[in-house]
Amino acid sequence: MPIDDVVLNFSPGSLVILNLVLAVIILGIALEVRPSDFRTVLRSPKAVVLGIAAQYLLLPAVTVGIALALKVPASIALGMILVACCPPGGISNVLTHRAHGDVALSASMTAVSNLVAIIVMPLNVAFWAALSPSTASLMRDFSLDRGGMLIQVLLIIGVPFAVGMPLARRFPGITDRLRPWVQRIGLIALLAFILAGTASNLEPLREHLGTIFLVVLLHDAVALAVGYWSAAAVGLDEASRRAVTFEVGARNTGLGLGLTLTFFSGLGGMAMVAAWWGIWDILAGLLLAAWWRRRDARRAFAAEPREAAQ
Repeated sequence: MPIDDVVLNFSPGSLVILNLVLAVIILGIALEVRPSDFRTVLRSPKAVVLGIAAQYLLLPAVTVGIALALKVPASIALGMILVACCPPGGISNVLTHRAHGDVALSASMTAVSNLVAIIVMPLNVAFWAALSPSTASLMRDFSLDRGGMLIQVLLIIGVPFAVGMPLARRFPGITDRLRPWVQRIGLIALLAFILAGTASNLEPLREHLGTIFLVVLLHDAVALAVGYWSAAAVGLDEASRRAVTFEVGARNTGLGLGLTLTFFSGLGGMAMVAAWWGIWDILAGLLLAAWWRRRDARRAFAAEPREAAQ
């Protein structure tokens, strides 16, 4: 069966569970936000503006180009565009920390980007999808409810921020202890949902798994590269480049999966791109962070003899 004709079956109860899981993940991000994060934006506006532009303009534009060049099926192309329009996930801060990047900048960009996504994401998906004839046709078939998507994104992102930020400000000690558990529970629950949903819909997807794996591998690598080299192009330091890399490369694809199931009837190509991205970008991010850490350690070790000689 062509993947554009595959539709994944999820019960209404499953969608409610997924939306709750996504809200928990966003709450974990919101509990980490401090007023100082927004002061960081004022102190480093170039880095934050660059990061947001790379996420919501450059990455979707490059994604459309990749989809056209590879001539992937329409549902996979639309899934790639949806992923590219998602805000960054909380894992970006963890990856930035592990890579010796600028964690303060990463946290600031995550907070601002998620708030921007409430308004920008529905418009962005519609705009970039309209640039390709195949994805534009799919959008017409499903008659995307931009208002409905705006409300869902607002509920999933806006409400947790409205709850989490005041709690973090008023009860910093309690929220600092709770935040790691909230983040871990949300991530584990999302991975469990993805794996269970994939297993229950495996038969119609089996012949397409190789294509989806390769497309996501390439797309994720390009997203990480877009983040790093766009930051390098405007002269950001290495720690800031690493932060921007993971802000652009680590997308909240759980949100994309939820929107696919709600507004695109669980279209197989879209759902599988979003689901596999949610797993692969963590693995790829950890590998890249480990490589940077090892490179830093080798450089520090090589510098020790020179310092001792001086």
